Amino acid sequence: MPEAFAAATGRGVRVAVIDSGVNPNHPHIGGVAGGASVGAEGGIEAGYTDLLGHGTAVMAAIQEKAPAAEYFAVRVFHDALRTSASNLLRAIEWCIEQKMDVVNLSLGTLNPAHAERFAQAAECAAEAGTLLAAARETDGQLCYPGCLPRVFSVGLDWDCPRDAYRCEMNDGNTVFYASGYPRPAPGVPRARNLHGISFAVANMTAFIVRACEVHGGQARGGARAWCISDALVRQAVR
Repeated sequence: MPEAFAAATGRGVRVAVIDSGVNPNHPHIGGVAGGASVGAEGGIEAGYTDLLGHGTAVMAAIQEKAPAAEYFAVRVFHDALRTSASNLLRAIEWCIEQKMDVVNLSLGTLNPAHAERFAQAAECAAEAGTLLAAARETDGQLCYPGCLPRVFSVGLDWDCPRDAYRCEMNDGNTVFYASGYPRPAPGVPRARNLHGISFAVANMTAFIVRACEVHGGQARGGARAWCISDALVRQAVR
């Protein structure tokens, strides 16, 4: 089977990666159109240089499959892979304001106390035509906003090839499953490279970006249906 939406490269699609920023000089990064940083008090600041490496690896995994998209880095992780729910919500708000087509969230919160606020943010994104892709769970616990119905809910499947994805219903919501391995790094064994749910989200985000290019103006409202249809066809053929 060919890769999902194999003819597409993401051309014309605006993609935001909310994470630790990006190192634009990394050899796996093909280009960054811009970005911003959410400061400690929730203010939007200039600069998005990655000091942790995680955001760079996530963006590289997406760019590998969709190199022609326009990429923006939104830094919420500064000196460690943690942030506040308020800062994450502000980052999503910034992406909506900047008219992003697809937003990658290889992160989330396990605290259900924030569920309502994230549901409101997901609703605002959907109404604006901004597609959010996020982790559904981590260590068996539901993650917000990734478990919400207006979000592309992504799960981890270690057996899934990196050039494919699958979907299934879970608690009435469609969950997309993808590989947890990032773009290979020369000379680094796969088991020693970064891996996990973060990269399942990144791999799925790349397929969503491709779907947006293939289906053009229809993609914002119909991207979920197109991705489900593509996955079901592939699963039936197997």
